[in-house]
Amino acid sequence: MIKNIVSLVLLIVSAVLSFKHGWDTFHYKSNPASVKMMSELGISESVVPFFGILAIAIGVLLPVPKTYFLGNVLNAVSILLIMALALKAGNHKMALIEIPFLILPLVMIWLRYPFKNP
Repeated sequence: MIKNIVSLVLLIVSAVLSFKHGWDTFHYKSNPASVKMMSELGISESVVPFFGILAIAIGVLLPVPKTYFLGNVLNAVSILLIMALALKAGNHKMALIEIPFLILPLVMIWLRYPFKNP
């Protein structure tokens, strides 16, 4: 029971963060820190919509039981990509900050979808 509650809370947090990041990605020009971060990582403006669509797609995939695993895998891959770009740019601090966000989808995969029959 507690496992299901923890899994549900993590699912809600992860889905909300995905939608928030997707929304913020589409409106990155209004946030100078985002523009600076993306330019430091070497992300061009033509690729930015892809990241926004990916983040929103992850948010849509997570709550659905049949796509829960795929959503978590895509979430982990996108975080690994950000970490790799940060390390390539020499920004070790950003890569270290992303570690808890990488652990989140892995823990969610381990806990499995909440309230699904075993």
